Amino acid sequence: MFPTSEILQKLRRTSLWISPYRGDMHGVLHFTAVSSYRWKPRFQNFLRPWANVLARAGITANMLTVAALALSMGAGVLLSRFADRPVLFLLMPPALLLRMALNAMDGMLAREHGQASPLGAYLNELGDVVSDAFLFLPFAFVPGIHPGGIAVAVLLIALTEMAGVLAAAQHCPRRYEGPFGKSDRALFLGATALWVGVAGPFPPLVAAAFAPLLWLLLGVTLVNRVRRDISMKGK
Repeated sequence: MFPTSEILQKLRRTSLWISPYRGDMHGVLHFTAVSSYRWKPRFQNFLRPWANVLARAGITANMLTVAALALSMGAGVLLSRFADRPVLFLLMPPALLLRMALNAMDGMLAREHGQASPLGAYLNELGDVVSDAFLFLPFAFVPGIHPGGIAVAVLLIALTEMAGVLAAAQHCPRRYEGPFGKSDRALFLGATALWVGVAGPFPPLVAAAFAPLLWLLLGVTLVNRVRRDISMKGK
């Protein structure tokens, strides 16, 4: 006999789990997403000593936010300009890691060192969307990937983050559900850039499926955030 309960528990711990929807649309299947955002507290604990050092040095949260944006824009423009040199895509994983570290520390400086401000909130939210747009841009120049598909993905990223922010605008917690939130997208970009940097352009089938996969993951994320926010308001 198969250990059914153990298998189900393992499935629930994965990023995507399909289960019956309990709501207005009875019987419809939906994705209950577990985003890598859940790892953020551990990452923050690792970076907290560095954030404290930066605070004592007079570095502000907004400075780190702008630095992360500049890093992302620079990496995106560089890799787009030299997309015909796949080895340069190996620069993206460390750039993404540094961006995530800067984003984590700007939040800690804002919350734990009294640096929160309306300007910081705008920089944080708008900077994330603009950064993602520039970081996805190089893949529009990878052979076999249609630039229009990447443009649609960037639009979906903006809509997904807008859905998260709209919850906060209605005096509810900002939504971070996955399966394709900011940290998930960073992991995806890092893995795919590593592939391009080591093995070169994607095989034709993988290249053709690249943009549709992004659309699917972002679409599910958008629905999850809206559905979760509405369900929270109904309680």
